[in-house]
Amino acid sequence: MAVVNETIVTQFLLLGFRNYWPLNYFLFSIFLLLFILTLLGNWVIIMLVAISQSLKSPMYFFLSHLSFSDVLLTSTITPKMLHVVKDQGGFIKVTDCIVQLFFYSGTTTAECLLLTVMSYDRYLAICRPLHYSSIMDIKLRSYLTLSSWLIGFLVALVLFLFVCNFTFCGPYVMDHYLCDLAPLLELTCSDHSTLDILDFILTIPFIIFPFFFISFTYVSIFINILKISSTGGRRKAFSTCSSHLVVVSTYYGTLMNVYMIPSNLFTYNVKKIVSPLYTAGTPLLNPIIYSLRNQEIKSALWRCLSAFFPIRTFGHDMKTSR
Repeated sequence: MAVVNETIVTQFLLLGFRNYWPLNYFLFSIFLLLFILTLLGNWVIIMLVAISQSLKSPMYFFLSHLSFSDVLLTSTITPKMLHVVKDQGGFIKVTDCIVQLFFYSGTTTAECLLLTVMSYDRYLAICRPLHYSSIMDIKLRSYLTLSSWLIGFLVALVLFLFVCNFTFCGPYVMDHYLCDLAPLLELTCSDHSTLDILDFILTIPFIIFPFFFISFTYVSIFINILKISSTGGRRKAFSTCSSHLVVVSTYYGTLMNVYMIPSNLFTYNVKKIVSPLYTAGTPLLNPIIYSLRNQEIKSALWRCLSAFFPIRTFGHDMKTSR
């Protein structure tokens, strides 16, 4: 029997957006700006919720965890992506690639669950307002957030343990800007049929079920909003959940496009272009939408800024002196 010499691959070459090389420096500038604004915006929300007494409701508690998941997601993906885009490709060690996959998978799954929890919170607030405080107490909100994080990273740990046992013996070129599961499996010479089945099964509880659960909650929310007699009451009720609905639509729209639509309908390059919408775009979209459409967050931010830069006091002193 012939013996086949296999060269064990120790690093991968990420191609990034090499096919779009004339735009590389433009893309680098855009992604760098998005990265800075994403970190700044989400950390501002996390700190505001932590220090502001007016942002102690369950909605802002969940929002701070969503912001933290966005910080973790973009910190896992963007630094390496910037290097790959700037240099029109870049090498990454196999071990580093698997670790990136672990944090990327864990954060993405946790964010899906956190968005589901936030929709349940909005459902209780609008559809069962009299029982909202007693149901969504500190014990339940802590349990829901902790469960989202634990389940998300347990799923990532399962994928991590599977991939750690794989052998990579060539080719070593990955046509992507991050270590996602699908392009990673294309490079292994180990049997990954079991992981393929498991990955397909996991889309049901962590993508399909949350999507339908969120859809059900918002149908119920809209029905209850239409029952409100006053226009002002309907506008106020809708404003409390419209921001979350926009974020969910953007996040799940791109996520389902990348992971659930068959490759024969969308080419791999199209999916690679769409991926930055939820790895770089959505983490920035969250703080922008929640900040611009939420008066309580804007008021809390103004109070914090006034504490460090006493603009009102200065203006008042100027008027008094006159």
